[in-house]
Amino acid sequence: MAESESTSGGVQRPESIPLSSSQQRWLLAAAAISSSVGLAAELLLGTLASYLVGNTALAYGVAVGGFLAAMGLGAYISQFIAVDNQQSQLIKVFLQIELWVAPLTAGLPIGLFVVFVADGPIWLGLFLVTLILGILSGLEVPILTRIIEQDRDVKFALAGVLALDYVGALIGSLAFPVLLLPLLGLFPTAVLIGSLPAFMVFRLGRLFRGMRSWSYWGLCIGVGLCVFAPFVIPFSDRLENTLYRAPIVSRIQSTYQRIVLTRSGNDTRLYLDGDLQLSTVDEYRYHEALVHPALSTHPQRRQVLVLGAGDGMAVREILKWPEVEKVVLVELDPAVVKLARQYPVLVDRNAHALDDPRVAVVYGDAFKLAPQLPDTFDVIIADFPDPDRPALAKLYSQGFYRQLFARLAPNGIFVTQASSPFFAPKVMDCIATTLTATDLQVYPYTVNVPSFGPWGFVLASPKPVQFSSQSLTVPTRFLTPALLPELFQLPKDISIGNAKINRLTDPVIVQYQADPRWSAYY
Repeated sequence: MAESESTSGGVQRPESIPLSSSQQRWLLAAAAISSSVGLAAELLLGTLASYLVGNTALAYGVAVGGFLAAMGLGAYISQFIAVDNQQSQLIKVFLQIELWVAPLTAGLPIGLFVVFVADGPIWLGLFLVTLILGILSGLEVPILTRIIEQDRDVKFALAGVLALDYVGALIGSLAFPVLLLPLLGLFPTAVLIGSLPAFMVFRLGRLFRGMRSWSYWGLCIGVGLCVFAPFVIPFSDRLENTLYRAPIVSRIQSTYQRIVLTRSGNDTRLYLDGDLQLSTVDEYRYHEALVHPALSTHPQRRQVLVLGAGDGMAVREILKWPEVEKVVLVELDPAVVKLARQYPVLVDRNAHALDDPRVAVVYGDAFKLAPQLPDTFDVIIADFPDPDRPALAKLYSQGFYRQLFARLAPNGIFVTQASSPFFAPKVMDCIATTLTATDLQVYPYTVNVPSFGPWGFVLASPKPVQFSSQSLTVPTRFLTPALLPELFQLPKDISIGNAKINRLTDPVIVQYQADPRWSAYY
């Protein structure tokens, strides 16, 4: 190995032992596995950070962007590693890198969660985690390329390693959201993907002469992580319990979000990705205010479209109107509907509304699916989550509204929740402004929901609407005939007409939702 041979270009390189076909295949497989693990780790960190801090765009920006930048740094650092280019030394270095990647990929996300629970510097923690994992991931491809190019030319080495690297990235990007996250959850997934580099070290160590001792380390770490995986769930559950004021009675990781139910006495609360969706103590205030102003105003109300609201509470209020013949509920996440149909407290509160024969549940993205529905609806009710990220902001955009209103009857009524008029006052203003720009008559209103505080809604119609105290004819717990028209009298500190239109190309509503006033919300 000390001798050198001359390449065609006159450059000296160390003598190396020719790679067998099996060794070549496994080195290329290592490129795919490394890339798959790295991409899955990026997505996992972005998902975890968005769950913890709520700012999805920034969370993924730091996690993915920081990871890629750190990979570039790792690729640069690789030139200073094993500078003599000895094949055996390069293989040894690669195995050592993978032995570091394995436990760090498994453990650092859990450590980040601990930092958040301890009220530590979560953004600094996220940056350091992405920096460490990104640098290690960035070392892998250059080292593998240098190993293979000693047996084949640089063109083959780069083509082979990069091809498998991109294939692995595709596998990781699909496997994480489609299979690993919904089936295992965040932290067991971190442990599972962390075990893959360790087992790869075990296999490579047995293929290359003089590396057998490293294969034992790989086997020990891989098996150790698999044994540790079942214990991650109760540990992470205990950590998650500290994030909520009441005991958690159900937790579900769906393909789309983290679903948590808490219960204290007769108060059961539903959270999606850490955001409160309803409290059974006062949800009737919210849902009566969402549904009845629209339905009491429309003279026919035979066909109703509901977007979101998979918990069934809004559908319960709709079905109180005897004229309703059909309710179409478009819900993104089947897990929410399943929970609403099976969890006893929710079933009791929604009065089995989702199993009523008049109700049809359609699963899918309302942005794409709702405008394509074949029916025309007298009333359309949108109960989407707050627009705190671009993926949700599109559901409050002028482009979406224009497509959606092709499904609205000529004298139909549309109503949407509009966040807090106190903590995020420009959100309701933005929705009203956007609907006005869509050629609708707009009527914003507010109601107080104790678990939420003051809450806003915007009702809109192609034609002027009159609100009468005589139009509310169904039984309610909160809303009275006399109170209904009073909801539309806005307080003096809530103004309309100062916000910009929310467009698909300019989702300003995300900025409005991130109002600093939320820091005072408890």
